[in-house]
Amino acid sequence: MRNKIFMYLFFFALLFIIYQYMNEKSIFESQENKIENLGVKVEKQNDSIEILNNQIINLDYFTLQGNENAMTYLENQGFEAAAVEATVYDAIYEYNFEKGNNPLVPFDGMNGDMKINKLKFLNHKWILADFTDGKYWGEMILEYSFNEKKELVLNTIASFLYPQ
Repeated sequence: MRNKIFMYLFFFALLFIIYQYMNEKSIFESQENKIENLGVKVEKQNDSIEILNNQIINLDYFTLQGNENAMTYLENQGFEAAAVEATVYDAIYEYNFEKGNNPLVPFDGMNGDMKINKLKFLNHKWILADFTDGKYWGEMILEYSFNEKKELVLNTIASFLYPQ
């Protein structure tokens, strides 16, 4: 009788061990598949990030602080690129606070005063600017430089007012 009990216990333990092994094997395989799928996703995401970083580098070239030649030019003149950007931004936006049109905008406002909204530095000489009177808007290229007294000089090179 004892031998039968031990034999039944042995078979039960053996079946339990086989069940546990199969269950753990399926869990392990499932986790392996998840890890593999996540690895593929991470690889795709890294590829996307690399592509976007390359695009940013290409786009950043046409900025003052992304263009090494432009920064070197300013440094040779005794300026820091970030300080130049801040100075020029302040000077251009300061014109917006004056009564009437911003004097850099070569168009009179038809729905109010023309003011400059956005600026994008292209390099050590040129800026793209967007302007509007609230209804009509346009874009222009500004030239900036510093004279012998290190005073800022701003000139409008070209402009375009979009038709309505």
